[in-house]
Amino acid sequence: MSGRVDIPANLERVQERMRGAARRAGRAAGEVTLVAVTKTHSLQAVQAAYQAGVRHFGENRVEEGLLKIPAFNEWLAVSSQATAPPTWHMIGHLQSRKAADALAHFDVIHSVDSLKLAQRLNRLAERDPAGTLRPILLQSNVSGEASKYGFGLSRWQEERETRRAFFDTLGRIIQLPRLRIQGLMTMAPMAPHAEQARPIFAALRALRDELAQEFPAVEWRHLSMGMTDDFEVAIEEGATLIRVGRAIFGPR
Repeated sequence: MSGRVDIPANLERVQERMRGAARRAGRAAGEVTLVAVTKTHSLQAVQAAYQAGVRHFGENRVEEGLLKIPAFNEWLAVSSQATAPPTWHMIGHLQSRKAADALAHFDVIHSVDSLKLAQRLNRLAERDPAGTLRPILLQSNVSGEASKYGFGLSRWQEERETRRAFFDTLGRIIQLPRLRIQGLMTMAPMAPHAEQARPIFAALRALRDELAQEFPAVEWRHLSMGMTDDFEVAIEEGATLIRVGRAIFGPR
């Protein structure tokens, strides 16, 4: 419990909705991972979610993660309820100047949206003597919404030049030795009805399938898409990672 928000009960409701969406799509519920978005929520809320079974957390801002993640790790080190460390996902826009901090604190970066950022992350990762490969997702703006970050791919199916330019960039990212592409991420526009997001999620899935044909050596395992208002539709369209905050933690 965090304040007056019943996080375990909220989590169970989200998980039941996830199971329902997976059944409708003929998928196994275990194919979808819930990333609990902790943006602006307290350390106590994160602890409550962990105690309720959450093992994947997402932050939108690097600077908030710099404070929250070490504090959570300190709590986890002395907690009698600790079973395994969580996976931390960087899901917000990432500026190149914050790339080093992102690599130091996050396990997966969903928001790689340019060759320049990928190259920066690779250079920084090369300083790690352990030689660890860093998992990334490519943020893809398939909606065409001007306010969204990501590779501009709203017309990738119709415009050969758009598709070819992205494929050329992707070919260069694939060659970066310390990054491991694991899939794609997108954000649907805000809309009054979840169904309005379906074409966006379907477009991302279609893009992933096209990329799997063009670049078969890459493990295109993840589609990160869907949030509190539309995650059920995202699951029906193939999401493997959903990013849910408000339905678990309550309003910010």
